[in-house]
Amino acid sequence: MRLAGSKPRHLVVMGVSGSGKTTIAKRLAAELRHEFADADDFHPAANVAKMTSGQALTDADREPWLRALAAWIAQHRSLRLSTVLACSALKRRYRDTLRGAAPHIVFIHLDAPRETLLRRLQHREGHYMPAALLDSQLATLEPLAADEAGVTLDAMAPPATIIDNIREFLSVTL
Repeated sequence: MRLAGSKPRHLVVMGVSGSGKTTIAKRLAAELRHEFADADDFHPAANVAKMTSGQALTDADREPWLRALAAWIAQHRSLRLSTVLACSALKRRYRDTLRGAAPHIVFIHLDAPRETLLRRLQHREGHYMPAALLDSQLATLEPLAADEAGVTLDAMAPPATIIDNIREFLSVTL
């Protein structure tokens, strides 16, 4: 959505696999009429192959992927288009890379208990991320720091409730 006379808004729906990032980010982007992207679509083939085989990505594996995501955000920012990105954004430094593309980016962390996440991953079809990598993602996850613009929400709530909570948070903070 082009925002006449105002700054574009950039949102990242983040969390580990199975938290519902893509579901929530797609719905949020549609409701807000923002551009949407799923960070999974930006992974190079080597990263997808590595994850498919059950190997966790390293920071070096993630670096070009994060730069591509930042470039996507920066491109939309330059066109004054608002965005919603579904992205794990597990570490502060990963979020810092994205923040470099849009300094006022807002992170929405979807959080759920490990058991819930594992159950969701075990029942998910058509995705390359195996449930075996959940523990490595949980170990890598650095929750939002107090100085990061964002909110942590319960990923076990119904999607409509999560969207309502995001909209309420945005109306108060932006």
